Amino acid sequence: MRTFVDPDTCLGCGICETIAPNVFKLGSDPVAVVLLDPVPAGEEANVREAMDACPEQAISIEE
Repeated sequence: MRTFVDPDTCLGCGICETIAPNVFKLGSDPVAVVLLDPVPAGEEANVREAMDACPEQAISIEE
């Protein structure tokens, strides 16, 4: 799995970083950045939860 954050949509709320801190981190913009590509199997459920919880729907995944 790969995950992406749309920098034009992300508001930097930090929900993704709270749910999946091993995969997402707020950058200096503040916009979330992806730390692991591809996403390790053990983090996939967290990434899906973060995608669902994102209020701006800025996170997408590719299987």
